[in-house]
Amino acid sequence: MAPVYAQELPRRVREAFARFRLYEPEEALLLVDGYPIDEEKLGPTPPHWKGYKERNSALEEEMLLVMLGSLLGTCIGWTTQQDGRIVHDILPIEEHKDEQLGSGSETLLWWHVEDAFHPLRGDYLGMGCLRNPDGVATTFCTLEDIELAPEHIDRLFEEHYTIRPDESHLVKNKADNRKVDDQLRHSYQEIHLMNERPPKLAVLFGDRKAPYLRLDPYFMDPVEDPAAQAALDALREAIDEKIGRQVLTQGCFCFIDNFQAVHGRLPFTARFDGTDRWIKRVNITRDLRKSRAARERPEVPIIL
Repeated sequence: MAPVYAQELPRRVREAFARFRLYEPEEALLLVDGYPIDEEKLGPTPPHWKGYKERNSALEEEMLLVMLGSLLGTCIGWTTQQDGRIVHDILPIEEHKDEQLGSGSETLLWWHVEDAFHPLRGDYLGMGCLRNPDGVATTFCTLEDIELAPEHIDRLFEEHYTIRPDESHLVKNKADNRKVDDQLRHSYQEIHLMNERPPKLAVLFGDRKAPYLRLDPYFMDPVEDPAAQAALDALREAIDEKIGRQVLTQGCFCFIDNFQAVHGRLPFTARFDGTDRWIKRVNITRDLRKSRAARERPEVPIIL
């Protein structure tokens, strides 16, 4: 029961998360730094997330990440992503080095809202850095200080846009030994339908004075309406101009407001020798009940 154990964390930590959740600060980023990690106990960075659970040397760090995340909501998983695990391993995989995936390395991971294609996406993204010896930077940007013309804002609040599922949810990236039962087959069919016929949606929503955003440019198709396309182009150019860098260091836990910010990753050259960057990741929802129709049981936070 992570929410129960989380109440034993220091008051200053709990207060920081409560304020982050309640006040929705424009910086949309919360860092908890300085957690000591035992390199010898941790062992090498795995070559793949598949099969890693047979020896979970980072269980303590996973537990802390989930406890911290529970101060914001409930950590969720996707049955179509990393075999339905709640805590994901983000590390370079050699056969993915040129892919648009968190497990890529040589290719720039374009900035995006996490799982932007899905209506049940998390409100927050949590990451715990186990190691990052090369200082690989996470790219990060909010709408703070970004000015758009009123006519562009109008178009972005309208449902002109489509976002396809990212590569991590596709059947080709499941574990080789994972059995595809009827439920999992249905889940992959839903992803296929979202890929073939993505619904039209708005990129901005909520309060016009401080809007939330939903976009993933790499997986967005050209827009039929020229004015709507111009508005999207203006937003992309503004984010490209303002986007910054956040280097997660070992023992740093980072939480991003997934409704207020986009993030990505700069390219890097991985060694694939057990010393590469290794991040633990969770998705967090403020309201688990909204996904009840897409989950097997009330207490199971895995979205089918």
